[in-house]
Amino acid sequence: MSDPNSPNRFNEEKATYAVRGEGTPDLDAGVAAIRNVLKTLPARPGVYRMQDARGDVLYVGKARALKSRVTNYTQVTRLSNRLRRMVAQTRSMTIVTTNNEAEALLLEAQLIKRFRPAYNVLLRDDKSFPFILLRQDHPFARVQLHRGARRFKGDYFGPFAGAGQVRKTLNALQKLFLLRSCTDGFFATRDRPCLLYQIRRCSAPCVGRIDAAGYEELVADARDFLQGKSTKTQAKLGEAMQAAAERLDFEQAAVLRDRLKALTFIQGSQAINAEGVGDADVFAMAHKSGVMGIQAFFIRGGQNWGHRSFFPAHTNDVPEDEVLSAFLMQFYEEVPPPRNVLVDRELPEAELLAEAMAERAGHKVALSVPQRGDRRRLMEQAQRNAAEALDRRLAEGTTQAKLLAEIADVFELPEPPERIEIYDNSHIQGTAAIGAMVVAGPEGFRKNQYRKFNIKRPETIAGDDYGMMREMFGRRFARAQEEDPDRQGETWPDLVLVDGGRGQLNAVKGVLEDLGIEDICLVGVAKGPHHGREGREVFHLMDGRELMLPVNSPALFYLQRLRDEAHRFAIGAHRTKRAKAIGASPLDDVPGIGPARKKALLMHFGTARAVRGASLEDLQKAPGVSAAVAQQLYDYFHTR
Repeated sequence: MSDPNSPNRFNEEKATYAVRGEGTPDLDAGVAAIRNVLKTLPARPGVYRMQDARGDVLYVGKARALKSRVTNYTQVTRLSNRLRRMVAQTRSMTIVTTNNEAEALLLEAQLIKRFRPAYNVLLRDDKSFPFILLRQDHPFARVQLHRGARRFKGDYFGPFAGAGQVRKTLNALQKLFLLRSCTDGFFATRDRPCLLYQIRRCSAPCVGRIDAAGYEELVADARDFLQGKSTKTQAKLGEAMQAAAERLDFEQAAVLRDRLKALTFIQGSQAINAEGVGDADVFAMAHKSGVMGIQAFFIRGGQNWGHRSFFPAHTNDVPEDEVLSAFLMQFYEEVPPPRNVLVDRELPEAELLAEAMAERAGHKVALSVPQRGDRRRLMEQAQRNAAEALDRRLAEGTTQAKLLAEIADVFELPEPPERIEIYDNSHIQGTAAIGAMVVAGPEGFRKNQYRKFNIKRPETIAGDDYGMMREMFGRRFARAQEEDPDRQGETWPDLVLVDGGRGQLNAVKGVLEDLGIEDICLVGVAKGPHHGREGREVFHLMDGRELMLPVNSPALFYLQRLRDEAHRFAIGAHRTKRAKAIGASPLDDVPGIGPARKKALLMHFGTARAVRGASLEDLQKAPGVSAAVAQQLYDYFHTR
């Protein structure tokens, strides 16, 4: 089985076939471009990308036989209106051949996630899922929340539906198994137990309150529990508590009693009964008023690790089973599949999906529709949750549509805004300056489109809020003009909110005028005459007018929420940048000085300041520093 993460796993034969067209999208030109590709297209498995005149990807598809599949797009009378629009915009194609159809399916999911084409079903909520990591790269294993690539050696348990679910489980695990959660650096410097030991959340292996064998037993118990063997753990704790009571060690018995309470809490918090299911992901779909929702339950070791609702994008005129199939492959592009994937309907390519997921996971994956027993009852619960979540989504969408319509009335927009951008900046006396852009729309905040701007231009004076806004807007909209000058994409805002008053508004207005952009609605959001009082915000308009909305206005509450989200994001980014700056060293910027040499220099001289002030002769005496490197170091610090 090939490595699913290897970039060379596809034995690729790649070629780009193009017929460029000018002017407006035209169905005949699109068909001609596709027919030109067909002349040399092989009858092999692979993936095709359809691109418009600018080269932007419109659609990514896979095929068992590329020539047969792509031929279908030339038979326009058999295509849906959606596919006809796509063909009309097509001016070129990129073809990648693969060894088999399963590999083509995996590659298709990768490319959809990378390019996010306008005509593919898209998993909108594609942020990484949290896991519990039980690390094995230290004599005393650490338990922690983990996201992203699996770069640490250890056991990964998940996915969990959200970080809140992980933290709740970690909190209970600390009470139950007393495992450490501190970093290796903190662990190494302890000479007495920390507060977690005092409140019975850690066994304090850092200061020898438990030996390696005893701690490893706790780790083994935690691993068993996370693998679904909670009954075994419960029996073991009960026997130990009884033994402690019989020998009149009531303090130890109380500790074990508290641990049993933590175990009971975890078992009792399982809102969904998944006993007997083992490791499985459960997916149920609901469809109403043109919107599709998918409910996912994550079951590991018979324990419910949470559930989440998804609302895929670009689902108009797409059959439900095709939406679910596309969703599954994009979902498992990041999350490792369990051995069982349960769905609420038969899928036309179920065997192919299972084969592709098995290659992704490295073990057999069964994709099935449960018919009876515990799995069927669990599926019925997932279906009810899917329908209820979709109803809530539609109700929220109606409310959001009313809010956006009111916003359009307030600011005299021609129609409700599809994209709102909110800007703020954060710094402390000009240091660690960060600009932030938050994006919102009819579906709520679009967190995958948030942007941070490191304020770095030499002409921007430290601490100058107007200058920072000018730099941020200059970079943001110059790039927008370069990447989408015709505004055909979805990256141009209908409304821009700036956290600040008339001064900030005039500053950014001047930047946009210099770029020749005069048709974007700009609004400054400033605190009113009574600073700090909610509901007294003043909205500065481009024509010089000022507005104050009624304190009970839903539109005001919505605008405050947008402003507060930009403020939160800006402060968070600033704190992260400031924390990195605090831990930075002057040696980080010296060319040719890597981590090993930097460590050797600090061990020899004690501080980076001492390295900077050292003579050439002293630098040459440092271990691992050659005469050439010593000269380079000396010149760096003394010729600047």
